[in-house]
Amino acid sequence: MLTVFSDEHYMKQALLEAEAAFERDEIPVGAVVVCRNRIIARAHNQTELLTDVTAHAEMLALTAAANSLGSKYLDECTLYVTLEPCVMCAGALAWAQLGRLVYGATDEKRGFVRIGRELLHPKTVVACGIMEAECSELMKRFFQDKRAGI
Repeated sequence: MLTVFSDEHYMKQALLEAEAAFERDEIPVGAVVVCRNRIIARAHNQTELLTDVTAHAEMLALTAAANSLGSKYLDECTLYVTLEPCVMCAGALAWAQLGRLVYGATDEKRGFVRIGRELLHPKTVVACGIMEAECSELMKRFFQDKRAGI
């Protein structure tokens, strides 16, 4: 059973964002930012829509969260994202001094962990593998559809 404030609860919200990206033919990554047990930002990849390679779910969620709080620092916030952030997004998370990062699926090709955990702010707490199977399945389905020409 999920409690309202569990990692699984918030990752399900991030998965809803990833599914929205999937429906829009974007790489299905979704993110939510939580502050004091309240979602303050939601986003999904929009690189195709915006023709902007930086329009990753994490980047859009960080901007929305900063606007919501009126602060560029997110040290009291948790970012839930369905896929391990890339190096670009990890750098942005470091600059935002994110308090906690929770991600679902690992990204063995482009994930920040390949380079090193030190890309994040030293105080950022990291949890990974939350709902990993569900997060991975959506990505696999997206790329299978692409290869099949759907």
